[in-house]
Amino acid sequence: MLEKYYFNPSDQGDLNVYRCGIETCKPGYTWGPGIRDHFIVHCVLEGSGTFTDGSSEWKLKQGDGFVIFPGKLVTYTADKNMPWTYSWVGFHGLKAEAFLNKAELYRDAPVFFHRTDSRLVACLENMISDARLDTPSELMLIGHLYIFLSLLIRNNRKATPVASKPGSREKHCKRAIEFISRNYSGDISIQDIASNMGLDRSYLYTVFMKTLKMSPQEFLIHYRLERAIELMQNPELGIGDISRSVGYDDPLQFSRIFKKKKGGSPSVFRQRAAELPK
Repeated sequence: MLEKYYFNPSDQGDLNVYRCGIETCKPGYTWGPGIRDHFIVHCVLEGSGTFTDGSSEWKLKQGDGFVIFPGKLVTYTADKNMPWTYSWVGFHGLKAEAFLNKAELYRDAPVFFHRTDSRLVACLENMISDARLDTPSELMLIGHLYIFLSLLIRNNRKATPVASKPGSREKHCKRAIEFISRNYSGDISIQDIASNMGLDRSYLYTVFMKTLKMSPQEFLIHYRLERAIELMQNPELGIGDISRSVGYDDPLQFSRIFKKKKGGSPSVFRQRAAELPK
């Protein structure tokens, strides 16, 4: 049995459904090696098979799943004795990969487990059911996709504890730094960073201490002050302007923190820097 449904979504948008379907594979059926130009999430419903991304191979069975990332060379093969049946949804969009990352799914960690929550498969079945209609609603399909990804995020975090995943500490640290680099000029807290990543604040603290030997709060301050020092090279900017530009609405608070960390007030630091030989 093979069912495939293709759609013509717009090229822009946070999420766009490209295709979905279900397939009962023949023994030994193989796709690849090849690449796709969109994301595809597969849920194994019955049987077993293998999924390879060039560097790693996973033997998967009922209750497992795998993600194909765009541009990634992959091969997947049904078992010769108990070939798998899987359902899938293909999609792309500006936030597609970010949502998968929230589910702890990455280009080098594309496998997940969905045995603990039957709603994940049920949601995909509902999407496929609506896709069978003569004129499927694009809005309805996107709605199913949002629900599917939200369930995937919740399911995968419960199924595989964040702290136990190989290399996850470095990945989380990198993502936290990326978040800080985009938002340091705003009123963000450490809880905001942890919540955005779906992590417990205490675990985020552990990640930073073990990776960078400093707390997330210390890194945020360090990052803001380094950006402030860069802005001091512009003589048209006052200390208040610089303070607000790096996330401190109160220039006095900024000056206190700067003096504590750098050994002098922002004005004195700027003056000393200007006196250095060019």
